[in-house]
Amino acid sequence: MRLIVAITGASGVGLGKRFVDALPPEIETCLILSDNARTVFEKEHSSDTMRIFDNDDIAAPVASGSFRCDAMAIIPTSMNTLAKIACGIADNLTTRAAAVQIKEQRKLLLAPREMPFSPISLENMLKLARLQIIIAPPVPGYYAGIETLEQMEDFMIGKWFDLLGIEHTLFQRWGER
Repeated sequence: MRLIVAITGASGVGLGKRFVDALPPEIETCLILSDNARTVFEKEHSSDTMRIFDNDDIAAPVASGSFRCDAMAIIPTSMNTLAKIACGIADNLTTRAAAVQIKEQRKLLLAPREMPFSPISLENMLKLARLQIIIAPPVPGYYAGIETLEQMEDFMIGKWFDLLGIEHTLFQRWGER
């Protein structure tokens, strides 16, 4: 599987990093980083199965419809990025790669991170959901026997993996206790 992952916004970068760190090693990952996310990743992460791109590198391979990938996830998704995608604005690598996913009818998962959601943000999410874009905010699951912040993050990451078709054992499923 080849997956594009983008991390946008100033907050929630840690959750995006945990998502990437939890990916199985057999998944080829193309990572797009905002400036804030880049600072975290350059200091803490390296992998042979990951290609890292600057968000301003509009000529990167993931900006092309001929680049083959199975899905894209933007975790977290800033409201600015969400609005640009909903309006078809492709002015950086993240929004361009998302536009390509939509054009090529490939799976795209957005994890909006701000709350409360404004009516404008909700309208943008509805518009994208009607295009079969997966809108999956990082919402905790209290029924999963969660006791720590790490378990809560594993639950959210596991739900995103489920939506992307990635096998995992990050949380115990309902009825499997």
